[in-house]
Amino acid sequence: MQSNAKVTDINKQRSACLIIAADEKNKLTASGTALDKALDGVISKLLKRGDLAKTLGSTLLLPQLNSSAERLLLVRAANGAQSQTQFRKLANASAKAIIGFKDATSYLGELTVVEVGDSWSAQQLTLAAGLASYKFTRCLKDAKAYPLTKFTVHAVDNKQLKAYKRGVELGTAQAFGSNVARELGNLPGNICTPDYLVAEARSLAKKHSNLHVTVLDNKKMEALRMGAFLSVAKGSEEAAALIAMEYKGGKSNQKPIVLVGKGITFDSGGISLKPGANMDEMKFDMCGAASVFGVMNALLELQPAINVVGLVAAAENMPSGRASKPGDVVTSMSGQTIEILNTDAEGRLVLCDALTYAAKFKPSVVIDIATLTGACVIALGSHATGLYANKDKLAAELIAAGESSGDRAWQMPLWDAYQSSLDSNFADMQNIGGREAGSVTAACFLSRFTKDYAWAHLDIAGSAWHSGANKGATGRPVPLLMEYILGRK
Repeated sequence: MQSNAKVTDINKQRSACLIIAADEKNKLTASGTALDKALDGVISKLLKRGDLAKTLGSTLLLPQLNSSAERLLLVRAANGAQSQTQFRKLANASAKAIIGFKDATSYLGELTVVEVGDSWSAQQLTLAAGLASYKFTRCLKDAKAYPLTKFTVHAVDNKQLKAYKRGVELGTAQAFGSNVARELGNLPGNICTPDYLVAEARSLAKKHSNLHVTVLDNKKMEALRMGAFLSVAKGSEEAAALIAMEYKGGKSNQKPIVLVGKGITFDSGGISLKPGANMDEMKFDMCGAASVFGVMNALLELQPAINVVGLVAAAENMPSGRASKPGDVVTSMSGQTIEILNTDAEGRLVLCDALTYAAKFKPSVVIDIATLTGACVIALGSHATGLYANKDKLAAELIAAGESSGDRAWQMPLWDAYQSSLDSNFADMQNIGGREAGSVTAACFLSRFTKDYAWAHLDIAGSAWHSGANKGATGRPVPLLMEYILGRK
């Protein structure tokens, strides 16, 4: 989808759909008022008659009312300045309503939003439109993608236009990266294997000279003594891979941000086999890795002056005669030994070696992203990503990025008091704690491998995909990560 910002005259703007807002008192914004006047008050009459519901975010699609636009979409706003949450609701509602149109022009940016700059509104509108334009068609015989190919955000004047262009650029990149992540997450496990992810990374590097890709196969990981990582892949016919994608946009001496994504392309649970119901959704267990791919793709589109390394820990967790067993003890790359009490707690095993490996890049900060624990879903549901960090400043920056982008996270405790639940009689630690605070103890496990740098852990088990009728990957937390990375330029 092509997105842009420009100053327009609503009465002359050619578009498949114009989008305007009316508040609870039926008051239109400036462009809506101008259009209403040109149409002899027909919009006001429809509003007064009650054709547009009073509920925030309600929409009413009208057929051609003037010669330049094919349709008009009315969206119900709140009175006065909109909160950020209210504006996002309008952006999302309007984006869903224009699915199926070839192009649209939004005048919702004329609404005032509290505590944000001009670029924010344009960013949110573009992000919402970009996300709504995605549809998974890869495995469908005759499916057609949503045809929205052009989205325009109206700017009031040339002064606002500069800010709007920045917002559109960021929103476009966030949507693009999120949709890359959604596509990878939605692919079935027989297509999206570790080898498939390797091929995706190498294909991306061929297109961009400032992306360098290195792949560690089983033999190279064995040489580095990544016993924890390799223990997960033992039961599968698919070989594991640690993929390093180095985006070099900044100065050579600039320390990179390192993103580490859990890439379990299918998780059966291994010997600790999962229940059969809903096991198909375990193709989404690589959504952390998918988000890393999403961010790297978005960065390559924007080309910011910053260095970022994307590490993807790719493996398949399957039961077989070769698979790891409960009670096995493995040695991680750090030298610390781990008693595997549950083979379904495999994500932390691939991540711990990847986090140790991340230190070789001399990072400014390391952030891992993982569909790690069902306990995080119980704690936070699908609305917020669980956030853990060994530096309060880093946690605050990520929370702020989530609030600004609408891709929200909530900080959870990483206290020493939880560490004792990982004590083992037979190794330096065990890979699970007790029933209580499962997301916290998983983060505590990872923290034992991140003492040499600033580190944050994003548990996206609840936010990475939807179940039910709307089943599919969400692309989160790409918007949060992009907001954070670009804010550090």
